[in-house]
Amino acid sequence: MTRRRRQAWAAWIIALAVNWGAVNSVWAESIIAQIKSTVDHVVQILKDPRLQRDAKVEERRQRLRQIIAPRFDFEEMAKRSLGQHWQRNAARKDEFVPVFTRFVENSYVSSIESYKNEKILYTRERVDKDFAQVDTKVVKSKGDEIPINYKLHSVGGEWKVYDVVIENVSLVNNYRSQFNRILATASFDDLIKRLQEKTPEAGRVGL
Repeated sequence: MTRRRRQAWAAWIIALAVNWGAVNSVWAESIIAQIKSTVDHVVQILKDPRLQRDAKVEERRQRLRQIIAPRFDFEEMAKRSLGQHWQRNAARKDEFVPVFTRFVENSYVSSIESYKNEKILYTRERVDKDFAQVDTKVVKSKGDEIPINYKLHSVGGEWKVYDVVIENVSLVNNYRSQFNRILATASFDDLIKRLQEKTPEAGRVGL
């Protein structure tokens, strides 16, 4: 993964930290408005001097996880990432999803800490029944723009993210490609083991 794309991951995680819990209905306000309403909350945590000390790293990351985790539909993300292998291993869904969830959370939580006040522009919102997409651009300090699109669906009255597309590269497609490559020569147990082994290494995307 290039440095530019790694920086983009950090920016989209910031923008993904949406406090939908305060919204009683998915139609109460636009999805963009929901996203904007809590970005400041995340940035506040990152800028809190008390939480910037080395001794506070774990506390800071835990707070960020608490904001990020509820905003994803990790089961849907896992399903789409496994593709054809999801049904083949349906009996092990309850085992795989928690491992996948921890992997995704830990892979990106440290990237958030590299956020340097990049400007996030919310350019378009599209809704088609229970599915939606929010298009954004992250503007770097030198003026470079990175397009980041969020794919969401309505789950129990909340909008949840199931994929993110950065510069035309889908997170789900990226994982699916890796999982297919692994499962072509290894077992499902091997895939789970690899995810577990990589979980402590925050900031890693590949397997």
